[in-house]
Amino acid sequence: MKRFILASLLAVALAAPGLAPANTCEYDESQSHPLRIVAYFLYPVGVATKWLVAWPIHYVVSRPSLEAVFGHTQHDYAFDEEYP
Repeated sequence: MKRFILASLLAVALAAPGLAPANTCEYDESQSHPLRIVAYFLYPVGVATKWLVAWPIHYVVSRPSLEAVFGHTQHDYAFDEEYP
């Protein structure tokens, strides 16, 4: 079993350089900034919060029958109009 695991790890290690996408760019020092690294972990949290908390709440409070209860008003969006 140990030989199988070692052989699998060796095969992955040898194949890994060939698995990289062809359009990867060179490493840039700005990519190692501590705030960027923190943002890599916080971004999925923000997306999950938006999808699982903010949008469902907005869906509930923007229902026509519940707008008066929650005080929600419809917004005019700039992109609703056609361009001339």
